[in-house]
Amino acid sequence: MKLTITFSIVLLAISLNVAAQETENEMKKSEPIETDRPDQTETPSIVPKGVFQMENGFSFEKTDRHSKSFLLPSSLIKYGVNGNFELRLITEFSVENTDGAKISGLNPILIGFKAALAEEKGIWPKTSFIAHLMIPELASEELKTTYYAPRFRFTMQHTLTDKVNLGYNLGAEWDGESPEPTFIYTLTGGFSLSEKLGCYVELYGFAPQKDKADHRCDGGFTYLISDNVMIDASGGFGISENAPDYYTALGFSFRL
Repeated sequence: MKLTITFSIVLLAISLNVAAQETENEMKKSEPIETDRPDQTETPSIVPKGVFQMENGFSFEKTDRHSKSFLLPSSLIKYGVNGNFELRLITEFSVENTDGAKISGLNPILIGFKAALAEEKGIWPKTSFIAHLMIPELASEELKTTYYAPRFRFTMQHTLTDKVNLGYNLGAEWDGESPEPTFIYTLTGGFSLSEKLGCYVELYGFAPQKDKADHRCDGGFTYLISDNVMIDASGGFGISENAPDYYTALGFSFRL
């Protein structure tokens, strides 16, 4: 009898937990789309369970007077496994022009995930962990790397007011050629200008283990066409001497 009662209590607890998770997931689906673009700071938010999301960007970067590059496009594809975990796939078709010499093709594809670690509570930020692995074989011949290359970052966000949030990332990445990592940081302020229009300003950079750090800043706007569709425009410039001159970008994101 005691075993039956205990078993019934466990089943009830599991059922209530599943129901609560499903309710939370439906609430997330009813909220506007959240994306990892156009800024360099990734959001800690997870795509709702069972939702497919695609974030596309077209960008131009002028490195210096000799070099420029295009991404036509870069795409981040996400799928929500549950409320705390999403799968990710990144593809980039690039065109690089240096002193008239052009290289174009598919950059190595990255596969990875984002996992929620903590919800925002007091001074503790909403936190997630993102990891990707660069696959050298899944690239155009001229753009293949020698080795598999990991990338990871912790992404955090504070809600300052109902219209202002502060986000920041810390992490590291490898280029598939050198064993030394490049450390990365981002810091962005996001502002809600209306129910559909938002903007941001950001400072970010890259610090190679054996080279000078590269610091940059950027800013941009987002506009919600609907709860499931968003467009964006952004641009930025280098601060340090070894940073690219400037970049501009346009984006289109949607979820199903």
